[in-house]
Parts: sequence; C-alpha cells; structure tokens
Amino acid sequence: MSIEQILSQATAQAVAELYGVEFPADKINPQTTRKEFEGNLTIMVFPFLKASHKAPEATAQEIGDYLVAHCEAVEKYNVIKGFLNITISPAFWAGVLNQICATPDYGFTPVTDESDLVMIEYSSPNTNKPLHLGHVRNNLLGYSLAQIMKACGHKVVKTNIVNDRGIHICKSMLAWLKWGNGITPEKAGKKGDHLIGDFYVLFDKHYKAEIKEIAAREGITEEEAEKKSALMGEAREMLKKWEDNDPEVRRLWAMMNEWVYAGFDETYKRMGVDFDKIYYESNTYLEGKEKVEEGLEKGVFYRKDDGSVWADLTADGLDHKLLLRSDGTSVYITQDIGTAKLRYQDYPIDKMIYVVGNEQNYHFQVLSLLLDKLGFKWGKDLIHFSYGMVELPCGKMKSREGTVVDADDLMDKMVTDAAAMSSDRLTEMSAEERDKVAEIIGMGALKYFILKVDPRKNMLFNPEESIDFNGNTGPFVQYTYARIRSLQRKAQEAGMEIGVCDNVVPNDKEVALIQRLADFPSTVAEAGRSYSPAQIVNYVYDLAKEYNQYYHDCPILKEGNKEACAMRLALSGVVADVIARGFSLLGIEVPERM
Repeated sequence: MSIEQILSQATAQAVAELYGVEFPADKINPQTTRKEFEGNLTIMVFPFLKASHKAPEATAQEIGDYLVAHCEAVEKYNVIKGFLNITISPAFWAGVLNQICATPDYGFTPVTDESDLVMIEYSSPNTNKPLHLGHVRNNLLGYSLAQIMKACGHKVVKTNIVNDRGIHICKSMLAWLKWGNGITPEKAGKKGDHLIGDFYVLFDKHYKAEIKEIAAREGITEEEAEKKSALMGEAREMLKKWEDNDPEVRRLWAMMNEWVYAGFDETYKRMGVDFDKIYYESNTYLEGKEKVEEGLEKGVFYRKDDGSVWADLTADGLDHKLLLRSDGTSVYITQDIGTAKLRYQDYPIDKMIYVVGNEQNYHFQVLSLLLDKLGFKWGKDLIHFSYGMVELPCGKMKSREGTVVDADDLMDKMVTDAAAMSSDRLTEMSAEERDKVAEIIGMGALKYFILKVDPRKNMLFNPEESIDFNGNTGPFVQYTYARIRSLQRKAQEAGMEIGVCDNVVPNDKEVALIQRLADFPSTVAEAGRSYSPAQIVNYVYDLAKEYNQYYHDCPILKEGNKEACAMRLALSGVVADVIARGFSLLGIEVPERM
C-alpha cells in the first residue's frame, strides 16, 4: 500500500471518528507538498467542512492531531489555511526504500490472462516514399504508448496499416517504367524506399512540366490543364488495371513494394520500433468495399447517378462522405472500415487506439460513425490518439524529396552530432564502443525531445538543443544513469556493502528522493490513463535532476559511516533502475558508460 493510500484511509477514519460521517477514502487524494512549505504530502480539508461544521484551519488541526496519534507513518503536520501539510516519518521512508529494492518490475503492473487487450495502430506509411519527420513522431508516440499500456497491465498488440495501393504508388510505378531503365536498389546503391521516393518526385516533376506545357499551348489555366494530362491519365489507368488484377501491373507493384518494405524495416529497426501485426491496404480494401455494399443494400448508404456511393452524415452534424468512387475504386475510409473488421476478427480487442495526426480528426470522427452505422458495436468506442505536427526551426534539413525531412537523414544527423558533442567524454573507449554510445545518445536525444512535448501540441524539434548534456534532455538523464553505474562499479571494486540498514535514518534530501521514487507507479498509471508519454519524460527528468543535486550535496563513496554509505549506494542504484525503467517506456536505451 502506498503512503497516499495509507493517508487516505487514515484521514477517512479520522473524519468518521471525529465527525461521525463516512467519507470515501478513494475521494481523498494527498498531493506532494509544495516546495515552499514544510511537509511531504498535503490534504485539502475543504470537502470535510460540511461534516466538521468548523473553519478550515480548525478542521485541519483536528485531523492532523488524529493522524499523529493514530497513523505511525505521520511524524508531524502544519496547517496553511485549509491545507494540511503532513511530514512522514523518516523511518517510514527507509521502509519504502527497502520495499522498492525488493520489488521486481517496480512500478509495472503484471499482465495476466484476465488482462484486457489494447490494439494500438501507428506508423501507417505510404509505399511511394521513405519515412519522414512526421512518421518519426508518430512511431515514437505509438511505440511508447504501447510500452506504457503494457506496463499498466494491459495485453498489447502493436499494429501497422501500410497504404500500399492507390494512385500514389501508381505514380512511382509509372515513372519507373518510363524513366527507370531497370534500376534496382542494389544497382543504385540506395535503400528501396528512397529509390521509390525518387521516382515519385520524378513523376511529379514531369507532371508539372506537362501541365505548364498544355496550359501555355492551349491558353487555359493550369487547373483546366490538369484534366487533360496524359501522364495522370496513364496513372489512373494503371490503378484500374491493378484493381482488375492485371498480372503485369501486379508483378511490378509487388516488386517495387518489396523494395520499400526492406527500406522501412531498416528504418524501423534503427528507430527501435516494431509491430506484432502488419495489415496491408491491398488486402483490406476489398473487405471495406464489401461492407460498404452491405450498407448500401441495407439503406445505410446511397448511390449517386454517377455510380459513386456516399454516406449521409448530416443528421450527425457532418456532411456527405464519399465511400466508393464512380469507377468502383475505394477511398481511405473504405480501407479503414475493412481493416477494422479484420482486426476484430483476428483479436478479441477491448480497446482500439489509432495514433494519427490531428489533421485526421474529422476522418476518425466519420469512421467512428460509419462503423457504428454498419452495426459494429465497438464503432463509437475507438480512440483517436490525435497528435500535433512537428517541424524544424530551420524549416528543412537535407531531404531527398525536397519537401519533407527524411527520417534516415534525421537519425544520421542526430548520431553524428552526438558523436561530436561527446567526443571528449568517450576518449577511453574503443572505436566500436564510441560508435555504439553515440548511437544510444543520438537516438535517445531524438526520442526524448519529441516525447517530452504534450502529444496534442504542435512542436519544433531542435536537433542541437536536444543533444545538450545539461537541461531537460535525453543525454542529461542518460549521463545521470551512467554516473550512478560508474559509482556502483567503484563501490563493487572496493568491496563496499550495499543495502538499507534499520538504524540508518534518511536525511531530508534522501527522503525527497525516496518520495520521488515512490511516485513512479502512480506516474506510470496516470500516463496510461491519459495516453501521455510526456508524463514519463517529465518524471524521469525530475528524478535525475533531484539525484544530481543529492549527489552534489551528499558524499556517497566518501561517507565515513559504512551503513549510511550502504544505504546511499542502494538509493542510487534504485534511482538508476527507475531511470532505465522509465526510459524503457519511451523506447530509449541507457549507456553503462558515458
């Protein structure tokens, strides 16, 4: 039982005995005392005034006296208006530290056969280009959310839907046929996703040139010229052939997609994210078309004169939504309907979370309504984890497409910058170990900086700021971890004992650290409830910052009292373990040396 639960129950008992009123313990929520006041935890007494019929100060005084007399954990208290600030006995905190040391997987709730199953979709790339900066935030948020939900005791299935069909991939295919001269990733010396992205850009270049030429030749606007584009007409014809299972088009599509998948896999591996199940739009869109046809037969949807199928959502405060084009081809919402159907067939899902940017808020509002109208009982319960966009302060980094920041380029830069920033720290390491540590620091800096921002907000990612070894950065926390591991190695080499002794009373700074450690389980639980990796980032940073101050103020290896030294080493070890555990929820590694 946590100290918060102990205080909540003791306070509920105080209210019952002092005022004859039963007050639910779970409605009493002690909060960490503000730093400018004395105490560890604070209880607001305003909810008890109706029972006490007394002023806030008098009520707090009476409850405080009761807690000192009846709750062994409470040493003393003070009252500031209606706030009861409680100081917990140092001996109690020593027991908390012992309990944390003895708890395997501290802060995490074990997954059982009875745990509910949460499916989390993230990444959702198109196979016409490599992953970019937006995908980086998406993947890091999705993977971290999956780690957090698992730590909260849920079964988790990490899933991806690959948009591997449609006009976008046909553009790349057509460009390869026209101007590729049989080039392959091996011949080009490029990752497959980059090569395909090059052809997508090449199509766009020729398309724009054609539009300008038509507009100039016929004296019409470029918008009018688009309707006369032979190149776009060929791409649309290729899409129709694909949907009609034309063998040549399908063979080309399969070959080029395999190149892209191989490239994606390299990027995912370096990013440290993975998936339990990957769905492909090429397999799910037919399921979606089938469900739309069913809805049409049942009168849920309607068909226009041109043959297109629509949903009328005006009664729900929205507009009319296209589901099938006039030529029978599907749109994104159709694929999402089919994917949802397959997922719920494949898994006993209790909660479905889509990690998709906030520009798709309307899309998921519509999807939820459509699934509900089609009779899926879980339609209204889907969760859209909506996050803001991410940009660089300089606008663009080197980009193969010229319009977005390439994920591989970004990761290369982060690791290169980390190696340069930490070169003077890693001089005693072998070249191989230096490279490995630079990778850990660079990727940690990237992940930390992106995940520390509230997911709902747009953000600027500053690579230089993220690598800083001071301040609220990944390298600062990683260095704290490495410092503790160095401390432990020195203690082990010197044969020092590590452990908490009953006769050692923690000082104020140690109490503050132990209290911070005791907050870890509730922080993980709240991050799961609010779907916010940023809460884990902020917690780990505060813990590292507090430990560094403690390390500066309190000698550890040079502490003359052996038992006090043993306790400080144990406390340091727990801090390192919790930092590593918290970082594991963010997908961030910690180096043993820095």
